[in-house]
Amino acid sequence: MTGSAQAIPSDADLLRAKGLRVTAPRLAVLAAVRAGDHLPADEIATAARARIGSISTQATYDVLGVLIGAGLVRRIEPAGSPARFETRVADNHHHLVCRDCGRTVDVDCVTGVAPCLEPADAAGFEIDEAEVVFWGRCASCRQEHDG
Repeated sequence: MTGSAQAIPSDADLLRAKGLRVTAPRLAVLAAVRAGDHLPADEIATAARARIGSISTQATYDVLGVLIGAGLVRRIEPAGSPARFETRVADNHHHLVCRDCGRTVDVDCVTGVAPCLEPADAAGFEIDEAEVVFWGRCASCRQEHDG
């Protein structure tokens, strides 16, 4: 191990660094979001239950709210689908969403650094983020549809 290598903080360390108590539900939900791929809350609750045995859907939403507030989780809401959650929070990235199956994939910022895009008229706003969703059909759905 070289001197420049840094240890990856554990989920418990991340919670503590944000001033949050380390609890089994918080650890289970954070692990489920991290292990998933833009999962909706019901799938996160299912994964968290598999880890700790019992957590209500409401408790899952409560934990997600705390994690979002702490900047550890990001909530995205593609039109026509339930909110989805991810742990990629430290950048201004965007998403590709399949119209057929709902698969959601990260795509790096369209150009440059945040906010990546700027409106023709900012109407006096100081813009710090742009949220872009690209819609289409993923390769699997295209293959299934096109035969």
